[in-house]
Amino acid sequence: MMVLNDIKRIYFAGIGGIGMSAIARFFLSKGVVVSGYDKTPTALTRQLEAEGAAIHYTDDVALLDKDVQLVVFTPAIPADHAGLSWYKAQQYPIVKRSDVLQIITESSFNICIAGTHGKTSISTMVGHLLRHSGYGCNVFLGGISVNYQTNFWSSTNNVTVVEADEYDRSFLKLSPDIAVVTAMDADHLDIYGTVEAMREAFVAFAGRLRPGGLLIRKHHLLQLDEAAPGRLLSYRLSDDDKHHAVVDTEFDEHDHHHHGHDAPADVYAANIRVQQGGYLFDAHIAGAVLRDVQLHVGGLHNIENMLVAICIAKALRISDELIKAGVASYQGVRRRFEYVLAPGAQANGRILIDDYAHHPEELRALITSARQLFPGKQMQVLFQPHLYSRTRDLATAFAEVLSLADEVVLLPIYPARELPIAGVSSHLIALQMPAGKCQVMEREAWLLHLAQRPPALLITAGAGDIDLLLPQAKQLMMTS
Repeated sequence: MMVLNDIKRIYFAGIGGIGMSAIARFFLSKGVVVSGYDKTPTALTRQLEAEGAAIHYTDDVALLDKDVQLVVFTPAIPADHAGLSWYKAQQYPIVKRSDVLQIITESSFNICIAGTHGKTSISTMVGHLLRHSGYGCNVFLGGISVNYQTNFWSSTNNVTVVEADEYDRSFLKLSPDIAVVTAMDADHLDIYGTVEAMREAFVAFAGRLRPGGLLIRKHHLLQLDEAAPGRLLSYRLSDDDKHHAVVDTEFDEHDHHHHGHDAPADVYAANIRVQQGGYLFDAHIAGAVLRDVQLHVGGLHNIENMLVAICIAKALRISDELIKAGVASYQGVRRRFEYVLAPGAQANGRILIDDYAHHPEELRALITSARQLFPGKQMQVLFQPHLYSRTRDLATAFAEVLSLADEVVLLPIYPARELPIAGVSSHLIALQMPAGKCQVMEREAWLLHLAQRPPALLITAGAGDIDLLLPQAKQLMMTS
């Protein structure tokens, strides 16, 4: 295994990806010569170029840096990629992103956030509390922090906050000092084959905790307990049924074998109050209480996520005053319940929320949270389904959840990496919804529709390129 200080020049195949660009930024911050390839220029690649990375957009061997010590690639790079094939033929060391994280974290104190939901939000919250309080850390995010407009920041303090990704089993290369597991829903079954195999990988991750470390797990994930060699804290939104039912949509089929499910959580929120598009709550952290914590980001799941971040900050002995100031100044992650037009903005009282929700349960959390924050407002959801296969498999669930809105407009499916599937379109969802509630439209038609009848509350959702519509939508919401 290569040592971090040996790397003076590094090349990234797929440098514009959200995870890859964070690592490229880390090496740029260390004065390493960074170069790479991506297929098209984006806001992320332009920013990397401004920070000193040399990026090329044609797959040409002549453009490669031949003096690099390490080549990093993403699985999204095609097998016949000329540049990568050349590096392979010349026997350069070639590794995945997860191997580089292993090299980086070998010698640091590591806070690793795992789970099938909430990784990016919790990692961003932890990174923000540590940065805002002056504690300091290196952070690798899978999203863009609204506070700092970046997916990476560095510090002289040798502490690393990283999303521990279950995809490809890559989180089994990390050695956490503090580990978090948020959820173990069925996902990536193409890699794992069965839900059981995926859960076993999470148990193995918990087992990688360094001796004396701390595991923070969602309260019902009891099968992790035997594996973890250190201290253990459980968390959930609330110990009052009315609230935690909203967030606990996943039901773990192992639950009913255990009797620990109703045991009180070590970490939870109480006295939750809605306040101007956000919340006030009391955070109960392993016996201690922080009263009247202010969070200006919507979504009950974000209170739960922030509880984990507060718990970690307290474990690092950051003072309650600094923690509360950090929470109050947190602005969220781009496209995670992001206020494009916030309550109180000069927009005729209209509100615009953007979210990358692309699974039925993510949409449910998004719509129910918005309803709870803005009970009287007429709500339109503009949804762009992501992938033909997901739309085919989950059309009924999407229809049921979207029916919670007052009005729904569906854009055509965003194909990402897939080819069309016969008979699969956004109409599959629309056909299963109550008459008159849902329309399928192209973008231009929807923008006209919005100009004629802007709703009091507009939610745009999807993991494709729906966010390209936001500048126009925001303008129409403010002026129509």
